[in-house]
Amino acid sequence: MTDAAWKPAANPWLIAIVVTLAAFMEVLDTTIVNVALPHIAGTMSASYDEATWTLTSYLVANGIVLPISGFFGRVLGRKRYFMVCIVAFTICSLLCGIATNLMQLIVFRLLQGFFGGGLQPNQQSIILDTFPPEQRSRAFSISAIAIVVAPVMGPTLGGWITDNFSWRWVFLLNVPVGIVTSLAVMQLVEDPPWRNQNGGKVSIDYIGITLIAVGLGCLQVMLDRGEDDDWFSSPVIRTFGVLAVAGIVGAIYWLLYTKKPVVNLACMKDRNFALGCLTMAGFAMMLYGSAVLVPQLAQQQLGYTATLAGLVLSPGAVLIVMEIPLISRAMPHVQTRFLVATGFLLLTFALVYSHRLVPDINYGTLVKMRSAQSLAIGFLFVPITTLAYLTVPRELNDDASALFTMFRNVAGSIGISLSTALIRERTQARMAQLSGHMSTLSQNYNDTLQSTAHTITSLTGQPLAQALQTATGRLYETFISQATILAYVDVFGYLAVFSFLFIPVTFFFSPTRAAGGAGGH
Repeated sequence: MTDAAWKPAANPWLIAIVVTLAAFMEVLDTTIVNVALPHIAGTMSASYDEATWTLTSYLVANGIVLPISGFFGRVLGRKRYFMVCIVAFTICSLLCGIATNLMQLIVFRLLQGFFGGGLQPNQQSIILDTFPPEQRSRAFSISAIAIVVAPVMGPTLGGWITDNFSWRWVFLLNVPVGIVTSLAVMQLVEDPPWRNQNGGKVSIDYIGITLIAVGLGCLQVMLDRGEDDDWFSSPVIRTFGVLAVAGIVGAIYWLLYTKKPVVNLACMKDRNFALGCLTMAGFAMMLYGSAVLVPQLAQQQLGYTATLAGLVLSPGAVLIVMEIPLISRAMPHVQTRFLVATGFLLLTFALVYSHRLVPDINYGTLVKMRSAQSLAIGFLFVPITTLAYLTVPRELNDDASALFTMFRNVAGSIGISLSTALIRERTQARMAQLSGHMSTLSQNYNDTLQSTAHTITSLTGQPLAQALQTATGRLYETFISQATILAYVDVFGYLAVFSFLFIPVTFFFSPTRAAGGAGGH
């Protein structure tokens, strides 16, 4: 059988579901642990800051492995490497669930992130080889459920498990899923014939691996710990920042000029792929950034529980699941780049709608705001992914999948860090702006203070002097609340402008058309 005529023996749609289940399990673990951190800290007799290293260690190991996962696939064979990742990830999940102290948990999470980093790129690569170009958009709609819905479900599921059982089940939940997935992959997935043509001879680019590990590892530490350590005012964060820049710049230079790089950057010469990485990075920054802002607002400002805050996101996740198959069906009939442009336009409108936040916003309105954002998400993931891989040569599928996933995940981390940092900065700026209205020189402030104090006196019987102190405290709480809500309004406004800027970028995708009309034209 020729390479061109090769088809997998198993049903390709069953293969797509199985490999996506593995990726879903890994993506879910990037967010499901967040809400369990206070419980982990209490059980392990550690501070919350110490407990956050369970998240940082996972992200660092995951970020390092993502771009070099294609290399491991060439060394071990893609199916074998995928199997190793699933089995090892499952075992590490079990070890995390039975860890007896924080250091054990951090080490096991590090290993979990190391093996989990190979799941997403290999899942995308397997789908690329399993499906012809005209069917990839429908196959990527299955993949989208893992990549887009899992981060949204994580906080909700994690909160429910933690509230009703134990934080350990956040990790132990992976064990049965991992066992079933590994058995299914063993039976269904196979490597195509062109993947066995290197004769097992693969050189190891030690310098490239080291530079990537230093650059992306330090970047992830900086992004994850920067907010807690006050960013570049901390010498530790500055050091990690310098190492991140040096490692990433050095890695790019080395990979471009060495003869046998650990990651082949030739796929970045493909215009569709380069634009796909750029637009997916922008989309990921807004997706992950807004996904953090909404539950953070609900918990910290509106007093929602972790479970209820997660439920704010859930209707949007359901909307995405319902919408993605419809978008996939529309792709053969509508220019794909028009769908991407529509997605960014809808996301801009949704973020402008989110600009209408008020301190006493109700649950229903908050759900509508997030659902409007989710409606736009359905127009973006599958079309962008389809366009990105449209003209990439199949021999570069592994490296392309690794780089595409890396851009998405790193951009997501940047989006989360920037969003939380901007909330803090804009809160301080808004407090400075509003402080002029909290002065005794302001007649409105004095009138409100006196009115509030008299109301407190009439209701509680407090002396007027004591009531004035109570009233001052309550007005200060209102002042903080309003400044914070205005900060969220500002950040949603910034995200709206950022989304709008990507609309013209979508029209630079090449007009190449794949079979079935899934191209950019």
